Amino acid sequence: MIRKFTMTGLALAFSATSSLAATNISWWHGMAGRNGEVINEVAQKFNASQTTCALTPVSKGTYEEALASGIAAFRSGEQPNILQVFDAGAATIINAKGAVIPAEDLITKAGYTFDRNAFIDGVRYFYADSEGKFVGMPFNSSAPIMYINDEALKKAGVEAPKTWEEFEAIAPKLKEAGFIPLVQSQLTWQFTENFFSRNNIQFATNNNGYDSVVDTELKVTDPNLVMMFEKLKAWKDEGYFGFYGAGWNDNQKMFEENKAALWIGSSGSFGGLQKTAQMPFSATFLPYWGSIKGAGTSSFIGGAALFAMSGKSDEENKCVADFFQFLTSPDVQKFYHQATGYVAITKAAYELAKAEGYYKEKPAAEIGIKQLLLPAGEWSKGYRLGFYPQIREIMEREYGRIFSGEVSVKDAFDTIEKEGNELLARFAKTAG
Repeated sequence: MIRKFTMTGLALAFSATSSLAATNISWWHGMAGRNGEVINEVAQKFNASQTTCALTPVSKGTYEEALASGIAAFRSGEQPNILQVFDAGAATIINAKGAVIPAEDLITKAGYTFDRNAFIDGVRYFYADSEGKFVGMPFNSSAPIMYINDEALKKAGVEAPKTWEEFEAIAPKLKEAGFIPLVQSQLTWQFTENFFSRNNIQFATNNNGYDSVVDTELKVTDPNLVMMFEKLKAWKDEGYFGFYGAGWNDNQKMFEENKAALWIGSSGSFGGLQKTAQMPFSATFLPYWGSIKGAGTSSFIGGAALFAMSGKSDEENKCVADFFQFLTSPDVQKFYHQATGYVAITKAAYELAKAEGYYKEKPAAEIGIKQLLLPAGEWSKGYRLGFYPQIREIMEREYGRIFSGEVSVKDAFDTIEKEGNELLARFAKTAG
């Protein structure tokens, strides 16, 4: 599969470049399937739009594999021009001393005007520094939303919940109607990281890690998060919540097969779900707790961003800036949004899609954007934590133990906080 995408990318770049004098730039990414095909299509569009630069996209496997490949290549002086890095890996690449050129600096140096306010609010901060300057260029961005099995809710005679209190009230009726009331696909992103965002609660010290890597610590023993997981465990025991492990598709499958009423998934899953769902579906925002003061704020993005790797020529850096400018244009963003289901990252692209009636035809495609446009809270912009992929693994291990009854919720979060903070302390010593 990797060879297939590599050769496809090479063919696209080579065929689209009529002049051997064009400056060649490379783009390593961690996407396959249809999303990988769309990356090739975006590169082809860029190459066809001008003759100065030739972009070659290369799949490096998974998100994790792409990040590892990029870091290793940088250390050996063989880095690509552009590296796609997923949300949990952002701190790793940003804190790798001298590895990247901030996207905003690259773009302005190339002579372009950069307007941070042109981006969707929930997109704007995750890959920026603590002052708001873009370090990475947001690319495939998504929000955790609630998908609705329309037939299930109609059969049960209930409305989709806005809060978790409302979910508790309708869960028995959904179960009586023959459905698993709720499933989800990633407890770390959807029920931990975005729990803090949606309910406007601090996730980690040092401004959620944005201000410094030194002495940053997790705050996952927050009583509200412990309460959320105690509820999830109780709901599972009562048959109101289905948990099928850490595998994304294992949980999504229950919704696709018309066995679950509600599924917390990614807005980026919309495109695929249109083909796989065995019943009509709609979508709404990720619920929050009405009992938590200040809750109901926006979520932040998942997905990945593109980082401009340092150590390249001025000509190559100019081509990267040209590509970033091309990528964020309204027409290209609208194309990417509609081809994949990921949100349009700029307000102009969103307005263009809306003006053309896209959301009247497919209202579920707008939910992620609307959620990202909700009023922001102090703690809703995201996090910047080192070794976070490893911290997620600790969370997933302990969440599995919670639902199997091996450990109490409180003890699980004590463990997550202890082991997670040990990793953050190690990262602080090795960063840069």
